[in-house]
This record gives sequence, C-alpha cells and structure tokens, in this order.
Amino acid sequence: MTIKLFIVLFLSILVSPLQNSCEANNGDGIVTGADQVETYLPLLKWKRVGMVVNQTSIIGNQLSIDSLHALGVDIRFVFGPEHGFRANASNGAEVDDEIDKKTGIPIISLYGKNRKPSKAALDSIDVMVFDIQDVGCRFYTYINTLADVMESCAEQGKTLMILDRPNPNGYVDGPILDMRFKSGIGKFPIPITHGMTMGEFAQMINGEGWLPNGLHCKLQIIPLKNYDHSLYYELPVSPSPNLNSQASIILYPSICPFEGTIISQGRGTHMPFAVLGAPALKGIYDFSFKPVSIPGMSEMPLHQDQTCYGIDLRNYDIKSLHASGKINLQWMITSYRDYPDKQLFFDSSFSKAMGKIENLMGYDQFRKQIAEGKTEEEIRASWEPGLSQYKQMRMQYLLYE
Repeated sequence: MTIKLFIVLFLSILVSPLQNSCEANNGDGIVTGADQVETYLPLLKWKRVGMVVNQTSIIGNQLSIDSLHALGVDIRFVFGPEHGFRANASNGAEVDDEIDKKTGIPIISLYGKNRKPSKAALDSIDVMVFDIQDVGCRFYTYINTLADVMESCAEQGKTLMILDRPNPNGYVDGPILDMRFKSGIGKFPIPITHGMTMGEFAQMINGEGWLPNGLHCKLQIIPLKNYDHSLYYELPVSPSPNLNSQASIILYPSICPFEGTIISQGRGTHMPFAVLGAPALKGIYDFSFKPVSIPGMSEMPLHQDQTCYGIDLRNYDIKSLHASGKINLQWMITSYRDYPDKQLFFDSSFSKAMGKIENLMGYDQFRKQIAEGKTEEEIRASWEPGLSQYKQMRMQYLLYE
C-alpha cells in the first residue's frame, strides 16, 4: 500500500465521526481546522513539529498528537496550557513537564516555570501547530497562551500554524478592559466576549501590535468550513475541568465575574458555573448546594463544606442566552440586592476569589454601579463608545461572518 493511499484510508476512517457529530449537534456541518488533515498534512511533511495542544485537540475521536504521530508527523515537543495537556489540573495550578506515555513525546508546560516556549525548544522545530478549543472570553487564559506562543515564534522566526475551532460564545459584549487592570485574567483591551476564533484573534494580536518590541508572528491559519459567529456550537470535549457541560460554557461569560464576589459559582461541585449561592442567602432562596474539595477541579473552593443557597441555572435556556448576544447582568444585580451584608459582597480577599471585580469586569466603576442600583441599561451605556469602537476594529480581522 502506498503512503498516499494509506493517508486517504486513514482519513476516511478518522475524520468522518467528528463531521457527522457536528452535523448532528449543529445542523450545519462545521468542519474544524484540525479535521482538515488532508489540507495541512503536506505542509508538515519532512518538518520538525511542535504542538500547542490539550485534551480538546482532537481529530475524529482521537487526540491530534496520536493521529498525526500515526501518520508519521515528526512531533518533537508538545506544549500544554493552563490545566495541562490532559486537563487534570485546577484553575491557576502550576503544571509540571512530563513525557507522554503513549508516544514518548516530551510535554512542556506553559503554565508552570515557563509561560512561553524557550529558544532551545524552538531551535529544535521548524513549525509550531496551535490547536486549542477556546470559549471566547477575555478572562479565559488560552488567548494569553496564544499570545505567548506567538511571541516566541516571532522571536525565533518560526511559523505558527493555527488549526481553527469555533467560538461557542461568538458574540461581542461587555466593557473594554481598562489596561490599568491588566492581569493574568485580562491582558488585552477587549470586551468580556471578544467574538473571535483563535485564528482571528491571532490576526488581531499581530494587527494591533500587541506583541512586545514590534514583533510580528508569521501565521498559517487552517480556517473552519461552514462556520459563522452566530451559530450555536456544542463542544465535543470539555475545554477545562470546571467547564464540564454545555450549560457552564454558555453561562461562563455571565457567571465568571462572580469570582470577584462572595457568591460561589459552584466550584467544588460537579455543576460549576451553572449555580450561584452563598450561606448568607439562607431563607431567601430554597435551592442549595455544598462546595467540597474536588482534586483536579477545585481543591479549596469558596464556602467549602458550607451549604450555599441561591440560583440553579442548570436548566436555564442557554440557547436563548446565546442568541441574545449579551452577557446577563441581572444575576449580579439581583444577588447584590439580596445579599444581607453589602460590604462583604465584593470583598475578594474574604471570598478567596480568582480576582478582584475590577480585573474581571475590566473597569473601576462596576462595583459602584451595582451598589448604586444602576439598571442594566445604564451599566451598558457606560461601556460606550469603547464597545462600538472595538466592534468596528474587529471587522478587519474576521475570517467568518
């Protein structure tokens, strides 16, 4: 059997399940960049390859490194983002380097002692492949990893090939990050939901000059087929331990800002980002849950081992939320109204939250707006003209409608 015939047969077996699954879930036949092996495999032939991947990097029902390794691609290194290559580390936890047991390929963590690939590692490859499923939010750290990898590739003159994937929260909404509140959960002057795929966002990083020292990364994007930003897309694999359901993924842009408050978002349960509550809300809400320590998800959750009372969003109409193209502010407004001790509500040191509300929302007026009882319309009005200006700027980098 010739190599060419082997590849054709291999792809016919491997690629079809994902395509069929996409058609069944979305009705539109979305084909990911990774799924188009026949397009980019010739570009990797005779090349030494590095791959920035995790458990979402699949071709068919297999990890892409397994599939491409089986096709003879010379993968020298795998680089893993936050949560690790196998997504078994909690948010913010440092991840160690390791050796992949199945392929023997070295796995270098980009969420430990290194935040970007080293010169030594890049000297050993010819091209870097980036294939990670994002969820389209400013405070989700995979876009930070993308920028760090682009910086390293630009410094060493390496091409970055991006196998594009859909953005499940493809709309644009939220305040633009005031760069005074730049942090690990917000590095770019973008809204909460940026409305771009990784390929598009990489073009924005280059075009807006967000790499240091005037660097520009050479990009080779394998675009999606049959995709536009308005489509409702169900992820075939959870992107991280605490986004473990389609509900949590769609609710995430609206619920993550609660990490700057005393309100639990369900970390320490198996329904994170789908419930809200606190012990002090007993008697106000009937629904309850109890956060506990869960290794690999949340070792020390807010309100650990305490019964929290609040809101159950597991059966919320997430398709309508997605179609609205807006994050939900009413849950924050209502939770503040109902919380008995207003002085504690935004106390991030007490709540042990991921960050202050200013870092999460991206500006310094939000807590005052909530405390003063501003309406959602009044709060949204304060996001202008920045949000409209961003939408206009974004247009020049889009690959899809």
